[in-house]
Amino acid sequence: MSDAGPGRSRSGDETMPLMDHLVELRSRLIKSVVAVLVGAVTCWVFYHQILDFLVQPYCDVAPEEAVAEEAARQNLFGGCELLVLDPLEPFSVRLTVAGYGGLALAIPVVLWQAWRFVQPGLYPRERRHAAAFTVVGALLFALGAGLAYWSIPRALRFLAAIGGEDLVTGFSPAKYLSFVVKMMAAFGIGFEFPILLVFLQFAGIIHYRQLIRARRFAIVGIVALVAVITPSGDPFTLMVLSVPMYLFYEVAIGIGWLRLRRERRRSAEGSSEKIPARAAATAEGEMPAEG
Repeated sequence: MSDAGPGRSRSGDETMPLMDHLVELRSRLIKSVVAVLVGAVTCWVFYHQILDFLVQPYCDVAPEEAVAEEAARQNLFGGCELLVLDPLEPFSVRLTVAGYGGLALAIPVVLWQAWRFVQPGLYPRERRHAAAFTVVGALLFALGAGLAYWSIPRALRFLAAIGGEDLVTGFSPAKYLSFVVKMMAAFGIGFEFPILLVFLQFAGIIHYRQLIRARRFAIVGIVALVAVITPSGDPFTLMVLSVPMYLFYEVAIGIGWLRLRRERRRSAEGSSEKIPARAAATAEGEMPAEG
C-alpha cells in the first residue's frame, strides 16, 4: 500500500474506512517486522563482537590486576567470563542478542512506520515534522542506550558491594544480558519522553502552560517512573536517568512556547496584510469582504 493512503481524516474530504486502516496497519507491521528480521540476521552474524561489547561493562568491574587472592574474592573466574549452567543457554543467548539487537537496529524504521500510520489523522502542518520526529527519536533512543551502557559498571559495583564481601560474583549469560538489555531499553525509552510531549503539543492534546503547572508533579512522577523501569534500583542510575528526563521536560515546554509564539507572529503578519487591502477597497468605494 502506498504511503499516501486512500483518504485523510483531518485535512482531506474523504475519511479512511476501517478496513483500509487495518490494511494500512498490516502493511506498516510487515515492514517493521522485516526491518527487525534484517537487523536480527545482522546481529546473528556479528554475535561475538556484540557479545564482547555487552560484556565489557562487567569486565570493567573485574580487578585490573591479576592478583589471585583479590581476583578470587571479587570474581569466580578472576576475569569477566560468564558462567553457563544450562546446555541450551548459549543458543538462547545468541537468539536474545540477535533479537534485541535487530530491534535496536530497526528502531528508525519502526518509528517511521508508526509515524506514517498516524499521519493521515494529522493536520498538514503536523505532517511536516515526520522526518524530524523519526531522526530525533532514533538519535535520542541511541543516546539513552549509550548513557545506560556507561552507567552499567557503576550499577554493578553498587549491586556487588551492597551484598558484602562474602558473596562471590559469577553471572550467567542470560541473567546478565537480561539486566543489560533492560537497562538500555529503559534509558532508550526514557529518552523518548520529549518526543511524546512535543507530539502531544503539536496534536493539540496538551498545552505548554499545562506542563508548567504540572512541574512539581512531573518531578515526582519522573523519579517514580525511573525507579520502576530501571532494573538496578541504585541511586546513581536513578539520578543519571531522572535528571535528563526532567531537562527534556523543560525542553518540551520551551518548544511549545516557541511554537505558540511563532504561530501568533504568523497570525499577526496575516492580519497586517489584510488591513491595506481593506483600506484600498474602502478608498475605491467598495465594501471590504468579511472574513
